[in-house]
Amino acid sequence: MGDDVEQRKFTRQDRHRFRQKVQDCLDALAIMLADETFDVGEPQIGMEVELNLVDENMAPSMANAQVLDAIADPDYQTELGQFNIEINVAPRPLSGSSIADLEADLRRSLNEADRRARESGSRLVMIGMLPTLAEKHFEHRWLSANPRYDLLNQQIFAARGEDIELHIGGVRLPGADEPEELRAITDTILPEAACTSVQLHLQVAPENFAAYWNAAQALAGVQVALAANSPFLAGRALWHETRIPLFEQATDTRPQELKNQGVRPRVWFGERWITSIFDLFEENSRYFPALLPVCSDEDPTAVLADGGTPSLSELRMHNGTVYRWNRPIYDRSGGGHHIRLENRVLPAGPSVVDTLADAAFYYGTVRALADADRPLWSQMSYDAAAENLHSAARGGFDSRLYWPEVGWVSPQELILRRLLPMADAGLAAYGVGADVRDRYLGVVEARCLSRRSGSVWQRDAVVAREKAGQTREAALAGMLSDYVTLMSEGDPVHTWPL
Repeated sequence: MGDDVEQRKFTRQDRHRFRQKVQDCLDALAIMLADETFDVGEPQIGMEVELNLVDENMAPSMANAQVLDAIADPDYQTELGQFNIEINVAPRPLSGSSIADLEADLRRSLNEADRRARESGSRLVMIGMLPTLAEKHFEHRWLSANPRYDLLNQQIFAARGEDIELHIGGVRLPGADEPEELRAITDTILPEAACTSVQLHLQVAPENFAAYWNAAQALAGVQVALAANSPFLAGRALWHETRIPLFEQATDTRPQELKNQGVRPRVWFGERWITSIFDLFEENSRYFPALLPVCSDEDPTAVLADGGTPSLSELRMHNGTVYRWNRPIYDRSGGGHHIRLENRVLPAGPSVVDTLADAAFYYGTVRALADADRPLWSQMSYDAAAENLHSAARGGFDSRLYWPEVGWVSPQELILRRLLPMADAGLAAYGVGADVRDRYLGVVEARCLSRRSGSVWQRDAVVAREKAGQTREAALAGMLSDYVTLMSEGDPVHTWPL
């Protein structure tokens, strides 16, 4: 989906040809998997971080074009909304002190980008959901200028045939009479832009991909409970990680009748453990109509026959419009081709060290689960993993998760008693130094012991301001101002004062 797409209309012939081209790509991929031609190098960490823009009053700043001009760094790119940008972090080996080096490099890059953004009247914020966003910010005029976003918007609504209804139940904050909830109708996909995330990439050998994907799916709920940072939207106190239900609803191409028929949603956790990466690409082509049926002239099997590396552009385009929380990636680089696992469940922020701690926990635990003698997914139903994700998104540290040999358990107890030692062993297997493991897993441990994630800090800060007499609007803006300051100072969120 990072590829530019020209503004255009799609015909019935385009869609028919695209379906056939995706099948051609699948046939070529099957040959490549059978021939074992994929690059399998040293494990590397790759990352994308989505960012929000705010003005001096902490309102969304609809200025990503001006900010990107000011930053003038190709690592920074547009995102869906004019209040979003994204930084793409170049991959690097996982071993040694690389995670610590990445923390220093990322902080330096973000500090410089923020300095330049301020010159154009904006600030950068790493947060799962901008708490000062209102329904008025979801109007079509706030889409980013790149034509691919408007085209995607058109195609989703053409497939759906009606406006999108958002409905997310919330919580009753201290002092309130009733639980809060969001009910809204939108005629754009801009609510998706409210969902700002960190995407973690890991290059995996094809024969090991199924184990890593299954492990990542099993771990998704734990990740969300640990790192939740999206408790407010449109002035309401909603889920601890409101990103999860909002993203599912904001890109849903199904009207109610198709939901009733059991048609699969575009944002999809999946429905089964897999045995091959091919399972995922095949499911995408089998179950989901094309949103952007852009065809190339490449014949992938002919390219293979000539000893070349096909781009599989139709397969990649289609894959980019099926929003799995753990997504398979086929890519080319350096004359070869490889497979990556993209983990998409984490919110952005709160601080750089928190982000790297969440990444270290994920990489280490997934490695340990994938290497285990008895696979976790042979002991756990797929439905339990899916329920864990939504339970964790709703309740954060207050949720109850299911885990084999443990039963129902709080996220913090599961992490402290069982998963932290696994994360440490997994990182050690990657060659990560002991001091680096201690630093980042220590942040995870302290966050669990204090039961303070980014979402908990945000809720507590807003409650304190409202008890002091502020309105919800003023409390959200004041909390966000404090958040930006503390984020820039760089300490982990469990140490942040109210």
